Amino acid sequence: MLRYRGKKKVIDRVKELDAFPKVPEEYVDSTPVGGTFSVIAFFIIMLLIYSEVTYYLDSNLVFKFVPDTDMDEKLRINIDMTVAMPCSNIGADILDSTSQSVFGFGELQEEDTWFELTQEQQDAFDAVKYLNSYLREEYHSIWKLLWKKGHGSVRATIPPRKTKPNRRPDACRLHGVLTLNKVTGNFHVTAGKSLHLPRGHIHLNMLFDDTPQNFSHRIHRLSFGSPANGIIYPLEGDLKVTQDENMLYQYFIEVVPTDVDTAFETIKTFQYSVKELERPISHSKGSHGVPGVFFKYDMAALKVQVYQERENVLQFTLRLFSIIGGIYVIVGFLSTIVLTIKTSLVHKTAPIAQKQVYDGKVRVQPNPLLVTPDLSVPVELVKP
Repeated sequence: MLRYRGKKKVIDRVKELDAFPKVPEEYVDSTPVGGTFSVIAFFIIMLLIYSEVTYYLDSNLVFKFVPDTDMDEKLRINIDMTVAMPCSNIGADILDSTSQSVFGFGELQEEDTWFELTQEQQDAFDAVKYLNSYLREEYHSIWKLLWKKGHGSVRATIPPRKTKPNRRPDACRLHGVLTLNKVTGNFHVTAGKSLHLPRGHIHLNMLFDDTPQNFSHRIHRLSFGSPANGIIYPLEGDLKVTQDENMLYQYFIEVVPTDVDTAFETIKTFQYSVKELERPISHSKGSHGVPGVFFKYDMAALKVQVYQERENVLQFTLRLFSIIGGIYVIVGFLSTIVLTIKTSLVHKTAPIAQKQVYDGKVRVQPNPLLVTPDLSVPVELVKP
């Protein structure tokens, strides 16, 4: 307990207490060396503070696998692809394991177009194809950059056609969004329009047996959920060209739910991996099936949680203060050494002049033989 007996109030004495005693100003000597080191210390401290704050905000990405228990969630699929057949000759449908009516999933828009692209469209598609393939190959070395900075250019759309060929459209563009159940399903494009039944649907492809079939296709976009930074969609920018009229393309897709929670976005989306198979249909050779393009997707039992892990704020603050204090002590120690060496050199190089260097000024010791007399003291003249 603090006790004080005096004229001043106790609160005034408490305010005068200083746990960190300071050197009086009359004992402080400013030098150019000290000022220079102070400026250097300031810039070093600011640089280290900026680096530490940037590192703290950047943090580390953590990927965690947990069971997917959200079974009531819907699965949204974004489709934009072009098939080298007129829209009147093909049908696009989707069927999942619940046998739900396809009318509840939504409807894709059909647009007659030409399979051959203009030079501008071809350049844009080649750029998406090249960039997407590069990201897949180099993903392990740039995954942090993708998750933190994103790659929106991969989802670039093909510019609209400015000039139309002087012939009938020979392709069909299918694009739109379908809202599906989170169960196994099959999205496919085959010849003939579909006829919906209570337990599914059938394609009336027998009406097009005499019509040439070409299932060459170009995939502009095929993704699940909302786009997110860091996720690469393997099928975007894919191109398949065939001269066989009975070609079957199959894509086996494994969809993985992904919850992203970072400093810049919080989103629930999906990523997927894919395996593909293509073969000609020839019943005489034992290769049975239906020509077309089939996307068979299945849901993974685990989902991925992506979040940023930061250190404790108290630890960050303590480390920041220790850096500032350490730089201050080290720079002060170096300043003392340099100042001592400089003073020693000055005394050794000019001992006769008796010079002392203080505050960047040169002070000369007075000569006792040239002292100005004090006229206030009476002087008695002695005759010789």
